[in-house]
Amino acid sequence: MVKVTIWGSLRSATDGQGEVDVDASNFKELLDRLATQYPGLKPQIERGVSLALDGKIYREAWFTEIGPESEVVLMPYMTGG
Repeated sequence: MVKVTIWGSLRSATDGQGEVDVDASNFKELLDRLATQYPGLKPQIERGVSLALDGKIYREAWFTEIGPESEVVLMPYMTGG
């Protein structure tokens, strides 16, 4: 199980929960399972989200491995420049 911190506006789709547990070993599994467990997240996941894994932000890094002790934060898609 991976403990995922849900950040910002995404929390409303998890009934306000700031942290959720998900059984996943990579980014794709994590998103698929979150969309199943919390259907309110599915539209946002389909539009795009960012994942911070141990302090590094990823987007569409589908098969990036996530360890059970990893620090994982799910957030709305981050743009920058």
